[in-house]
Amino acid sequence: MSDPVVPPSPGRGLSRRRLLGYAGAGAAAGTAGFAGGMGAARATDAPAVAHAFHGRHQAGIVSPAQDRLHFAAFDVTATSRRELVRLLRGWTAAAAAMTQGRPVGGGAPLPYDSPPADTGEALGLPPSRLTLTFGFGPGLFRDADGHDRFGIDHRRPTALRRLPHFPADNLRPERSDGDLCVQACADDPQVAVHAIRNLSRIAFGSAALRWSQLGFGRTSSTSTSQATPRNLFGFKDGTDNLKAEEGSAVDRFVWVAPEDDPGARWLAGGSYLVARRINMAIEPWDRTALSEQERLVGRDRRHGAPLSGGSEHTPPDFSTRGSHGTPLMAMDSHVRLAHPSHNDGVRMLRRGYNFTEGNDELGRLDAGLFFIAYVRDPDRQYIPMQIKLSQQDGLMEYLQHTGSALFAVPTGVRRGGFVGETLFA
Repeated sequence: MSDPVVPPSPGRGLSRRRLLGYAGAGAAAGTAGFAGGMGAARATDAPAVAHAFHGRHQAGIVSPAQDRLHFAAFDVTATSRRELVRLLRGWTAAAAAMTQGRPVGGGAPLPYDSPPADTGEALGLPPSRLTLTFGFGPGLFRDADGHDRFGIDHRRPTALRRLPHFPADNLRPERSDGDLCVQACADDPQVAVHAIRNLSRIAFGSAALRWSQLGFGRTSSTSTSQATPRNLFGFKDGTDNLKAEEGSAVDRFVWVAPEDDPGARWLAGGSYLVARRINMAIEPWDRTALSEQERLVGRDRRHGAPLSGGSEHTPPDFSTRGSHGTPLMAMDSHVRLAHPSHNDGVRMLRRGYNFTEGNDELGRLDAGLFFIAYVRDPDRQYIPMQIKLSQQDGLMEYLQHTGSALFAVPTGVRRGGFVGETLFA
């Protein structure tokens, strides 16, 4: 299920700098700092491979998760359907070039007194497995005033609406929602930032950046070839995550089928993207006993094994009890509450990332998990579980959800077509 890989375009070599000077990303970044020095060194040793942009499904979903993220949400300012389609065509052409390591505009010479077509900070860098994944928010179909700006509201998927306000949410509107989204993943942070910067530039006059999020250190494995990574609490994250190699499970839980929503057949072959910005209370967690940390998670920290015994990938046994008759897997442990066996057997494909943005006004680390998940049906696979977690999960004492969004991710792009073409057909 992984995307085909093609040779990269010739380049002048690898990085000219070991660290990303984030200030050079300009207004497209929309947030301060990148990883605070944690894992921000350029991945110059990564293979210079390129993911195919065109295909049956968009890349960046079942593709093996890369090391860096730049996620951006936009508000559409275009006033006509033609202008919106023109933006999507422009984004498609630029994405097809950048994912292959080519500059925006094909490198064609322009008048010397005109701005260059490409901002230039990725010239000479390999593609770094860059993937660009596009999604449509509910506001694209009907704005806050109830207007159908582009004549497409009758084709809005039933499940595409603002996520509910879950118990204990402390959402910031300026970090939530959006009409369009772009998920840029790469093994080099400069390549990912370059992609969003140039797409933001192309969108000028048609869409405005609403919010963006930088991420480092993936918190999920999307392929059996990848080891399970760790989150900022120090625990392995996503041990039981859906993997690309599980073809039938991916079809069942990720890709929308034509019969799922007769009024939105254009989404068949696509998916839904759930994005949640989760701040972690790092300092209180660091002062918590290891035994309590493991009890709340439900796994051993060093190896990732369930507390019921075995190794990392041993299925947890929720019936096992200790010497005092209490469950080895606590009733409020994250693993118990999030496990498919306690959620009608549903699964999701996660592609989250760690983030840190320096310190807050009280001197605490402003850090956490930028949660991304792809699901076939958010009403079944995400919302019920999140309601339960927000009410019962013991980890909620150390978590605060500050951003939230849901997007419909169209199917893949054919050569000569554009992102979301099936919606406007």
